Amino acid sequence: MRIRPKPQLRRRIQTLRRSTYLSAQPLSAASEEPMLAALRRLDRSGQHPLTRADENQRLYDYEQRVKGAFARIVPSLKIIAARLPDEGFEDWAQVQARQLLGFQLPQNLLEDAWVSGLDRRALFAHATFETFRAVSDEYFRADPLGDRAQSESFMRFLLECGFHAMNVTPCSDGRQAHVIRYVLRLPIGAVQRRANAGAMFDIEEALGRWSNVELRRFREGLPNTADSPTRYLKVLVYHYSSHDPEHEGCAAHGSNTREAAKAGREQLRAFREAVENTYCCGASIEVLLLGVDTDTDRLRIHLPDAQGEPDLDRFIDAGALYGETLHLDPDGAQALIRERLAHPADGPAPPLGMQRLMARLIEGNISQLDYVRAYHGGQYPDIGHEERFIGVGMDFPEIHLRNLTYFSFLRTLEEGTCNLDVGIKIFKRLHVSHGLPIPIVIRSEYSGQVPGARERAISHCERLDSAIAQRYPDLVMDGLLYTYWTIRDSQGGSLEPVGGSLVGGRRAT
Repeated sequence: MRIRPKPQLRRRIQTLRRSTYLSAQPLSAASEEPMLAALRRLDRSGQHPLTRADENQRLYDYEQRVKGAFARIVPSLKIIAARLPDEGFEDWAQVQARQLLGFQLPQNLLEDAWVSGLDRRALFAHATFETFRAVSDEYFRADPLGDRAQSESFMRFLLECGFHAMNVTPCSDGRQAHVIRYVLRLPIGAVQRRANAGAMFDIEEALGRWSNVELRRFREGLPNTADSPTRYLKVLVYHYSSHDPEHEGCAAHGSNTREAAKAGREQLRAFREAVENTYCCGASIEVLLLGVDTDTDRLRIHLPDAQGEPDLDRFIDAGALYGETLHLDPDGAQALIRERLAHPADGPAPPLGMQRLMARLIEGNISQLDYVRAYHGGQYPDIGHEERFIGVGMDFPEIHLRNLTYFSFLRTLEEGTCNLDVGIKIFKRLHVSHGLPIPIVIRSEYSGQVPGARERAISHCERLDSAIAQRYPDLVMDGLLYTYWTIRDSQGGSLEPVGGSLVGGRRAT
C-alpha cells in the first residue's frame, strides 16, 4: 500500500515546483517518490550537491552591501530634511550624512536651505551619484566578486571548448544586469557584455568587435593565433517572467516570450551572415541563444536544429535538471547533465565543445537557483522594475546586480533613442511620480595609449548630456533629471568623474 505524504509536505512540493526548481509538469504517482526523496535531501543539506555555497555567500554579501547603500539614501535624507535649517544645521547635517551615507553633501545646498528650504531633488541626485561612485571604486580597487582570479582559468576553459572569445548581449532591462556574474556564474573579465533593449544588438557594432578580436589574434596571437581551429561565440540572452508573463516580460517584445526568443534567433542569424558575407573564406562564428526567467533566474539553453541554428522549441531547462539531479552526489549530477546534453530528445546534439560550455552554464545556474531560494525565498519580491539609476553610453563593467541599473548603450542619442526612451518611461513611474529626479550616469571609455583620447571622451559625455537635455527639456527644467559624467581608461583604472548637472551642488547652466 502506498503511503501518501502528509498534506503539509505535499504543499511544500507544490510550492517548490512553482518556484521552478523542479519540473514544471503536474505531480503524478510515478514522479512523486523521487520528488519526496529530493525534497528530503534538500531539507537535510539546504542546497543542491553542485551548489557553491561559499560563492553564494560572497555574492549575497556584495549584493546586500551595495543595495543597502542605495536603500539608505531616502531614509537618511528624510532625517536631514526633517530638521529646520536653524543655526548649526549645516554642521549637523554633514555629520549625519557622513555617519548615515559615508560622504558629505554639497555645502552650498545646506547653507542656502534657510532661504527656500532644502533642494531635496538635488540632494537625492548627489547622493545617488556618490553612492555609485563608491560602488565603482570598490569594484575596480578590490575585485569584490573575484573576477580577476577566475578570468584566466575560464579563458583556458573556453579555448578548450573551441572558442577564443565570448560576447554576450542581454537586454538592457535592469533585471538582467547580473546575468554574467550571477545567473551564469562567469567572470566578467573573460566575457564581453553589451546590453541592448530587447537584446537587439547593433549588427555593425558587433561586426566591428568581431573584427577587432580577429585582428588581435592575427597581429598579437591573443588569446590564440588566427590559424587555430577556434571560433568567436556570440550569445544572446532574452528574458521572460514566469509569475506574470503577459506584463513583466521583455517590454521590447510586448512581454511575448516566443517573440523575444524568435527575434533573438533572427538577430544571431543576421550577425553570422554579416560575418560570412563580409569576410568569406571560412570566416564564421558560433551562436548560442539563452532565456532567463527574471523572477527566479532559471536558465533555458536552446539546442541547435538540423541547420545548426537555435531551435525555439528544444531547450535544456536548468530548473528541471536541478530537480532531476538533486538526489545525486556531485559526480552523478554532473554525469546526468552531460548525458542530457549529449543525447537530447527529438533532434541533434550540440558539438562537444558547446556541450562542455552548456554544462558549465547549467551548473553555474544551479548555484544561482539555490541563491535565489536561500536569500530571496525562491522568487524575487521585485519581479518588476526597481532600478536606481540609468546608465548611458558604454557598458558599465562594474555593475553586476539585478535591478540596480537600467542600461542604454549608445554612441549618439539618435542611435539609442528607443533604448533611453524606455528607461525614461520606467523612471517616470519609479521616481518622477514620487517627486524624485531621474539620475543618469553617462559613461565614456577611452584608451590611454591613444593621444587625445581622454579629452575626446569628455567631449563625448558633454555631447550626450546636451542631447539628453534637448530631448527631455521639461524634466531638466523641473529639476527631475540630473546627469553625472564619468570616463574610464579601458586599459585599466577606476572611474573618473568629469562633470554633470551638479557643479558644487548647483545645477550647471
